[in-house]
Amino acid sequence: MGVIAKILFPVDFSLSCVAMAGYVKRAASLLGASVSLVHVVDLASHNGLELYVRPVPDISDERFGIGRERLDSFLRREFPFTEVPRILALGDAATQIAQVARNGRFDLIIMPTHAGMFRQMLLGSTTAKVLDDADCPVLTSRHAETISPRPLEHREILCAIGLRSNSERVLRFASRAAQEAHCKLTIIHVVPSGEPGRPVELHLEEQLKSAKEQEALRLIGDLQRRAGSDAPVRIAAGSVKEALLEMARQSDADVLMMGRSSRSGAHGRMRDLTYAIIRDSPFPVLSV
Repeated sequence: MGVIAKILFPVDFSLSCVAMAGYVKRAASLLGASVSLVHVVDLASHNGLELYVRPVPDISDERFGIGRERLDSFLRREFPFTEVPRILALGDAATQIAQVARNGRFDLIIMPTHAGMFRQMLLGSTTAKVLDDADCPVLTSRHAETISPRPLEHREILCAIGLRSNSERVLRFASRAAQEAHCKLTIIHVVPSGEPGRPVELHLEEQLKSAKEQEALRLIGDLQRRAGSDAPVRIAAGSVKEALLEMARQSDADVLMMGRSSRSGAHGRMRDLTYAIIRDSPFPVLSV
């Protein structure tokens, strides 16, 4: 079985989800994975007055029925009803999406982002909560309300490695996914310069300028041997966020892969840097 065999595609019937459908189909085809759609009926998102004047069970049954009808008819051409399971849940959207993924043993959640506050802040949105709560990897696109994400044509994955305790896990996952999808894998790493405002310096693998950069290459080499990878490495020095984004902008990659903490709870899986990269990346980000 492949590293990604089951994909969960949360839908809210928005234009963003319609635009994302082709990307999800292409990803499933490349990975040989199945797709399931999930929609969550969240009573808290409905009219508060209605909740006040009508019994909650009546509203719940009505909304659930409407949700089932819409889900069964949504994207039927892209995902035929007889071939693609459609899951309906009731409750908080992010909580239920993460729970469905956990109970169904899904290997990947693919979600579009939305315009407005998500792109500006990210924190507080359904997608941000799923990123923090889900046990499996989550792929988020740029805002796709009117334009579909770029098709997975270039078959290149960038994997950002920070040489932390979970780096081997992230690289092992990236290496397997690249092999199964027949993609080129490139590792990118940033050595913080400690000098605010210092220009980003790329391609330092060709002209190493410091002991820190040499040590980073040595550690990445050890990491690749343990993970069974032999991907090319690009190193930059400077601000971690700006250097990673600059390397991403200069590539033709389809996906930027990054690690998340393996722990949920009070501290969460996500960190401010990861949120910033997801918010500003020029192409979809896969948080592992």
